[in-house]
Amino acid sequence: MKKDKKVLTKWMYWFSLVFALIVVYKILDSFSSIKIWVANFLSILTPFIVGIIMAYILYIPSRKLESVYNKIKFIRKKSRLLSVLTIYILVIILCIIAIRFLVPAIVNSFQDLVNNFQTYYISIKEKIMSLPEDSILKSENIMNVINQLNNFKIEDYINLDKITQYAQGVLSLASGIFDIFVSMVVSIYLLLERKDIVTFFKKMLESMFNKEVYENIGRYFHRTNDIFCKFLASQFLDAIVVGVLTSIAMSIIGVKYAVMLGLFIGIFNMIPYFGAIIGVVISIFITILTGGLSKAIEMAIVVIILQQIDANIINPKIVGESLKMSPLLVIFSVTMGGAYFGILGMFLAVPVAAVIKLLLCDFIEYKYQKKGKIK
Repeated sequence: MKKDKKVLTKWMYWFSLVFALIVVYKILDSFSSIKIWVANFLSILTPFIVGIIMAYILYIPSRKLESVYNKIKFIRKKSRLLSVLTIYILVIILCIIAIRFLVPAIVNSFQDLVNNFQTYYISIKEKIMSLPEDSILKSENIMNVINQLNNFKIEDYINLDKITQYAQGVLSLASGIFDIFVSMVVSIYLLLERKDIVTFFKKMLESMFNKEVYENIGRYFHRTNDIFCKFLASQFLDAIVVGVLTSIAMSIIGVKYAVMLGLFIGIFNMIPYFGAIIGVVISIFITILTGGLSKAIEMAIVVIILQQIDANIINPKIVGESLKMSPLLVIFSVTMGGAYFGILGMFLAVPVAAVIKLLLCDFIEYKYQKKGKIK
């Protein structure tokens, strides 16, 4: 009997293995069809995904505003609805202002930079060539870089026509009336009914897991959400502050494309450590082309001062000690995130690393306590 059971188990094992290999083969053989199906499915879900992202981004300001409305007695019952409506009205107003004033200025600056890049390059080269032969700017390394830039055509890398077509395609895809309507409705309902949604998932998890596992899932979910919310909100607010201050400071000292460069530095400032360096270095290079070395040095001094003010005063006030991560871990996580997932990976690497650190520290503490009990 035992021998028959072993034989049956062996045949079941080999049958399962062969069946699994056939399934994998069919999946790989039909990979293109599956890829198309997944792409179509994701395109259908796009408005819902966008709505979830919108609700997540607007959750903190909506919650803060709701707490303010709760203090007003005659609107307390409608505080959540009023907070969501107020937030959306403010977002729409900001979008209109950006589209009306900010976007045209940035597009015009960018187009002017692309069109006049060769002129700026020739002007800088003539100034360097007119310097004495013993000048540091006429060293072999710098001259090699200048000669390489002689064959560099920015139009080969940045084609305005293609960018315009791409932007129009994205805009037409993302700004379809139905998609916008669905996304907004999804995000509004998520914000209005967030308590009911959370209660539903709590009941579902409680019915699926025992009490200890359920409590651990809830605890880690809240801590993970807290980490991401604080990081995203604080970095976004800090980027706006840095972008506005940098744009104003550049405009005062007469830097060309001040608004575009200020926005550029503000966006890159959202990436810890590396972002500020990348944004400033590229801005210095563009300012050398458009305003000369003296203007670039002047701009660099101003921007570095603003970066120090942000790092020591503004950022700590906004971000605070929410993540409590060592600089070494931040640098490592940003490097790994950028290597595998690009700019988005660099931005999200810090909160992801913070969550992994939280789980790992709790696991080590659990194993340590368990080992102590065994002893």
